[in-house]
Amino acid sequence: MKNLFSKRSNVNISKRGFTLLEILLVVAAIAILAGIVILAINPTKQLGDTRNAQRRLDVKTILEAVYQYSLDNNGAIPASITTTQTEICKTGGTCTGLIDLTVLTTNEKYLTSIPFDPSGASTNGAGYEILKTANNRVTVVAPDAEQGASISVTR
Repeated sequence: MKNLFSKRSNVNISKRGFTLLEILLVVAAIAILAGIVILAINPTKQLGDTRNAQRRLDVKTILEAVYQYSLDNNGAIPASITTTQTEICKTGGTCTGLIDLTVLTTNEKYLTSIPFDPSGASTNGAGYEILKTANNRVTVVAPDAEQGASISVTR
């Protein structure tokens, strides 16, 4: 009987692998899909929305602290709040020309510190502004809101 495996056959064994063209097409397809995903997610807009959400929270926090102070002081709001919209002084900042709300942070009774704008653009100011009306209605504003948002709370 003949040994079938002992003879060498003339059949060429082809090497398996990817061609350069196939690899380039796959890389190009992945790059196109990644570009579409990045455009759909739009990280700049997402980051702006996140900072605006923080601003909304900070504005409400400041206003709640002012009103908690007024409840504890027979309806009187902090005397430093004026009828002109003015920036609030950052905790530990130099308050010249700014609204000083240290009465809210003294002994950490109402706030541990004044919240400050997430953009951090202001040196001594918190980046938020406050004013009162003649009827003692208080408005806190975030003037640096992004993407055309208007962030203010009045009570």
